[in-house]
Amino acid sequence: MPPLESKNTDAFTGLEAAIVLIAFVVVAAVFSYVVLGAGYYATQKSQESVYKSVEQATSNIQLVSQIYAISGNATSGIEKIKFSIGLAPGAPSMDINKMTIVYSNETVEPRILVHAAGMGSVHTFNATKNGVDTESIAGKEVVDIEFMVGYTSADCPGKNTRFNVEIKPAIGSAFLMSRTLPPQIYPVNVL
Repeated sequence: MPPLESKNTDAFTGLEAAIVLIAFVVVAAVFSYVVLGAGYYATQKSQESVYKSVEQATSNIQLVSQIYAISGNATSGIEKIKFSIGLAPGAPSMDINKMTIVYSNETVEPRILVHAAGMGSVHTFNATKNGVDTESIAGKEVVDIEFMVGYTSADCPGKNTRFNVEIKPAIGSAFLMSRTLPPQIYPVNVL
């Protein structure tokens, strides 16, 4: 038998190493693309979360008038509360039908009021713009809010009574107003 010839395999070893190196580079490039894509996605989602939380945390509602407590009989206390609201600069328009008002005082548990045209009950509030019922507020518009706090002297807060009114829009934080009635009740009381 003829002797086996020895072949020089150094070139093939270098070629195999180059192929393995190229494979590692390709795998690393794909992996880094996936990691960067995930990072961009996470950054975008966190940015959306920040914008949404700022939108939810800021109050879009501003009180633009005094709060008036109206009484038909000074000895029995006040029956109605009236005030005007507007939107903060740059705030989006708001659907008043989705807004609620929570009223409470020292003797009345928190009562949720919803929007309804006219003065229906102690569970509704009326919203008017220039004397006409409205369902929305936008831009620099001013909306008058009015609601009944009670019908009988037991429901109506009397002198020196503290009450709370909390306006809760669909988007944004609630706006809280807390006032104390004066020691002498008049037909119209500015608080």
